[in-house]
Amino acid sequence: MRPAPPLLLLLPALVLVPVLLALPGLLHGGGLDLIMEFAAAALTPSLDPVVLRALLAGVGVTVGMALVGWGISLIAGLVLGLASSRTLWRTLLGHALPADLIRRLLALPRSIHELLWGLLLLQVLGLQPAVAVLAIAIPYSALVARVVSDLLDALPTANLEALRAGGAPGPAALLTALGPPLLPGVLSYGGYRLECALRSATLLGVFGLGGLGTDLKLSLQSLEFHELWSGLWLLLAVMLLLETWVGLLRRRWGMPRRLALHQPGVGRRGREMVLALGTLLPLLVWVGRALGVDPAVLLHWQPLPGLESGHWQAVLSLPWPQLVGGTLLLTVLAAALAVGLAPLQLLVAAPWPWARWLVGFSWVLARLWPPPLTLLLLLFVLKPSLITAALALGLHNLGILGRLLREGLQDQSPAAQQALLAAGSGPRLALFYGRMSGVARSYLAYGAYRSDVMLRETVVVGLAGAVGLGSQMLESLSSFAWDQLAALVLVYALLTLVGEELSDRLRRRLLRGS
Repeated sequence: MRPAPPLLLLLPALVLVPVLLALPGLLHGGGLDLIMEFAAAALTPSLDPVVLRALLAGVGVTVGMALVGWGISLIAGLVLGLASSRTLWRTLLGHALPADLIRRLLALPRSIHELLWGLLLLQVLGLQPAVAVLAIAIPYSALVARVVSDLLDALPTANLEALRAGGAPGPAALLTALGPPLLPGVLSYGGYRLECALRSATLLGVFGLGGLGTDLKLSLQSLEFHELWSGLWLLLAVMLLLETWVGLLRRRWGMPRRLALHQPGVGRRGREMVLALGTLLPLLVWVGRALGVDPAVLLHWQPLPGLESGHWQAVLSLPWPQLVGGTLLLTVLAAALAVGLAPLQLLVAAPWPWARWLVGFSWVLARLWPPPLTLLLLLFVLKPSLITAALALGLHNLGILGRLLREGLQDQSPAAQQALLAAGSGPRLALFYGRMSGVARSYLAYGAYRSDVMLRETVVVGLAGAVGLGSQMLESLSSFAWDQLAALVLVYALLTLVGEELSDRLRRRLLRGS
């Protein structure tokens, strides 16, 4: 017996049973009044000119860091993605060995979360604007490279082989046959990475690297909820503008996989993209100078004491089974909550348009709100625990997965849902079997990818005082135990690489069945 495809969407939501059973024992009433005050302040944000000027300056720093880090990662990722493409090396050399070697080298920077990069670079470079930019650029370059190489290797090679058989040189044949069909995927993923960079820049600010995130954390810690919501509404406006702008560019520059030179608009779109890429580098230089990013600081590294001490007994004495087990359990709980709650919320809200709007708006706020700040809010009413950390991480990723699910449902044909409604089915059953069945496997496949991302993100709530490897990293950083920190980062990277491989296999299996 196999469950129907839409039932697969709701299986992860079964994690709500143990979570709801455990919540009564975690509740405390000490911060309930603060939560109510926080919610009420959303309707009355501070309009003090001094506060608004400070918040606008913080937004400018955050957007600037995100833009520069994203631009560097996009350029470097394109180059590294081409260098790690098996198709490219088979065309040029006849074998793919260099591509495999480059892929393995890029796995390490990709496996370390940008927050860890920021904290590590902060120790060796000091408090510099370049730290936040590099913390975004290093892992994002490896992520973009992986996606670009996968997209390139997944393209059909019939046209490439025909050009090579006709005597065309390898580079020219690659550019002609695979360049145009590669562009839509690169543009789509590049826009998504820009949105992620804005969230990462905000998160880095929460941990003291400047920008709006620092202002939000200080406002929350001082219980200035009106100022906090002023910053959140500003950040929401920036994110919505960014999403709208990226969506417009995707629709304007989106190209079919098979292009003809005589097709209307192809030349114009090509010229626009070349012009945009040509202006990207000067824009990055200008924004970097405005932020005070100085590349010369990379030449002055501060030594890390303790690595040469040889006190590895402290490393071996760490409770590794508890640390690794807590990190994995945190990932599983957060992933199940995020993946399962999105379809469940849509089903509950299906009969009422106002409820569907409310669910969508809650997803926007969840994407906006950094997980460490969510954890601080939850600690007003919940005791520190694994479930509290999983809720903070799961709610943030719920906003991302919910948006993806809603877009997938909108792309589905409404015919089956309308037929079920006409036959007398309720709105929930019509949505469940009429539309969700078409997106079930692809949504779960993305959920598998997102669980790999959540494994990296456990360090975020761990550093905020929760559980797992991240909590121990905070202690090691505070005590300047660099030998412990190096071992923790290495274990974290290994876990991430193993999780990445498992999520890739699960995603391929789900997509084959769709």
